Amino acid sequence: MNEIREKSEAAVREAAKVIIGKEAQIRLLLAAVYAGGHILLDDLPGAGKTTLVKVLSRVLGCAYGRVQFTPDLLPSDVTGMSVFDQKLGDFRVKDGPIMTHLFLADEINRAIPRTQSALLEAMEEGQVTIDGEARVLPRPFFVMATQNPVETESTFRLPAAQMDRFLVRLSLGYPTAGEEVVMLRTVGDGTELEGLDAVLDAEAITGIQRSLDAVRITDAVLGYLVALVHATRESPDLALPASPRASRALYRLGKASAAMDGRDYVTPDDVKSMAPYVLAHRVALTGEARLAGQTPESFVADLLARVPVPGGEEDVLGLAPDAS
Repeated sequence: MNEIREKSEAAVREAAKVIIGKEAQIRLLLAAVYAGGHILLDDLPGAGKTTLVKVLSRVLGCAYGRVQFTPDLLPSDVTGMSVFDQKLGDFRVKDGPIMTHLFLADEINRAIPRTQSALLEAMEEGQVTIDGEARVLPRPFFVMATQNPVETESTFRLPAAQMDRFLVRLSLGYPTAGEEVVMLRTVGDGTELEGLDAVLDAEAITGIQRSLDAVRITDAVLGYLVALVHATRESPDLALPASPRASRALYRLGKASAAMDGRDYVTPDDVKSMAPYVLAHRVALTGEARLAGQTPESFVADLLARVPVPGGEEDVLGLAPDAS
């Protein structure tokens, strides 16, 4: 696990050369990649969402594809299509831009629901189907989608089924005044991605993903994780609670967080630190809760304050009873 920690720290440092003051967000993105999940970047225009994805693809050493989602975008523009080849006298499959490691769906909420749903098979099964033929996507494969949470004109809200398929949702937020000065000094004249080193590659990432299986999680920590998710199903403030997919997301992200710290066991803090990014976009408040001023984020924060955290060395550290 020490190698994963060292590689992760190097990747964060490299990406932070361009993405100033966002080390925590970069670390979260890395954890999501290690956990094999997809990411929704929900932020205002100009916050650096697209630049972040480009930087991350460079640092991860992965192939990168991007599509600007618009109302006239068709599913075949994303997945690919069959075209007639006059030289061969037959149809052949032309791969779409999704046939890559890192796929950026820019402003995903501007596409019609039919096009948005074209991503569901890719995100869940790691493949696309073109004219009845399944095309397996490269490994690793992860979608990073962006959306503007403020502008609603000519946009189509993502359905709950698709939101549930994003492992995490996060926002970059605006930089502080000091960070913005550093940003202008560093990349004010343009972003030179060629100067960034590839710390990882596709093979290394798939290796890290497999190594998470060896990270241990005790019954006490697992019980805490499940208690958080089940508390959403018992709350009268929610019209839509978290699904079992949320439990698995927390499970994998907890393991990724532990590995990035050089540990082979998950602590409650690993679960607690990831919960806001896993749960908030998966729950829907009732009308009464919204009128009372609640938000999904405030609901999750209250949940984390209410659900008891396991204590004791054996429970928290995942140590065997006879460990010293």
